[in-house]
Amino acid sequence: MMRVSNVAIVGTGFMGPAHTEALRRLGINVAGILGSSAEKSRRAAADLGIPKAYDDFAELLADGEIEAVHITSPNRHHFEQASHALRAGKHVHCEKPLAMTSKESGELVELARKSGLAAGVNYNMRFYPLNWEVRSMIQSGALGRIHSITGSYVQDWLLYPTDYNWRVLSGEGGKLRAVADIGTHWLDLVQFVTGLSVNAVQADLKTVHTTRQRPTGEVETFSAKVQAPDATESIDIETEDSGAALLRFSGGAHGSLWVSQITAGRKNCLRYEIAGSEATVAWNSEQPNELWIGHRNQANQLLLRDPGLVSEAALAHIGYPGGHNEGYDDSFKHSFKSFYDYIAAADFNAPEPFPTFAEGHKEILLCEAILESHDGRRWVELSQ
Repeated sequence: MMRVSNVAIVGTGFMGPAHTEALRRLGINVAGILGSSAEKSRRAAADLGIPKAYDDFAELLADGEIEAVHITSPNRHHFEQASHALRAGKHVHCEKPLAMTSKESGELVELARKSGLAAGVNYNMRFYPLNWEVRSMIQSGALGRIHSITGSYVQDWLLYPTDYNWRVLSGEGGKLRAVADIGTHWLDLVQFVTGLSVNAVQADLKTVHTTRQRPTGEVETFSAKVQAPDATESIDIETEDSGAALLRFSGGAHGSLWVSQITAGRKNCLRYEIAGSEATVAWNSEQPNELWIGHRNQANQLLLRDPGLVSEAALAHIGYPGGHNEGYDDSFKHSFKSFYDYIAAADFNAPEPFPTFAEGHKEILLCEAILESHDGRRWVELSQ
């Protein structure tokens, strides 16, 4: 068994501590952390009880005790950091999006293939157990032929022009924001559970706040609701606050996606409804332990997440008995468990049970098609 003993975290913002907590719940030692400066590294190490604080990325890569690296830094760093980590012989688990462009993500796919190492992307939404139940239902034919796949992913943390985070800057996160940051979670999830691929898109995006107020000091993700900055400066914004996309899937299904980070009252709400010739299912991430199942000729059902009521596929991602609700943090735990169980099994010819760099690359291609569609006001087809 090739169990990983020591992991390092890159990034000290919102995702760094989230990865740290989930890894510790699995009994995986977080041995070091790297921030955007040596001071941030030391501060995060002290706050999180992590033994090592690295001064720079080169020092982390030179640490022979580190076997895997979790990359949670801003998007523009992902390509370089993932590349160097793989070349240094470290397994890599990267936050989405995998890179800033499909050229970069394509290179990472090839590098990961040649490395013989595990390389995953944290599409954690897959790992809510009831999404595996939906996947199992569709594979068994319970929904029949899929007709439509619709839904949304909406938040409110960037509702006001005074709300700010590095993600609003195209130079830090890329030309797309709401689509790339949260829309890709939805797109990855529905393609995963249905087994269908998006073949074509037509998108319409909107930047509501073309100017935002940037704090002159530091600001953490989601913190604006509870922490008012002392001073700000006006900056121009190019990335979208919201948008819609019509979708065509392989197999003939059609659908639509609405994304927004300016929808008051929706804190972190991913919803989908998948309609087939025999039944329909609907799921909501803010009520993740319930799955609605719709029927034509019998009463509709509400399935609760319970080990005794679900398929073997869903059961593998349940940690507690029915009625003991599992949520966001548990999705990280099960995402990472699939990654490290795969490494421990030491059969890298087996299918990966986690989102791979190839799937992360697919999402980048989809983002680029959405942006091309918006700019050209037309349908854009994706080559599979």
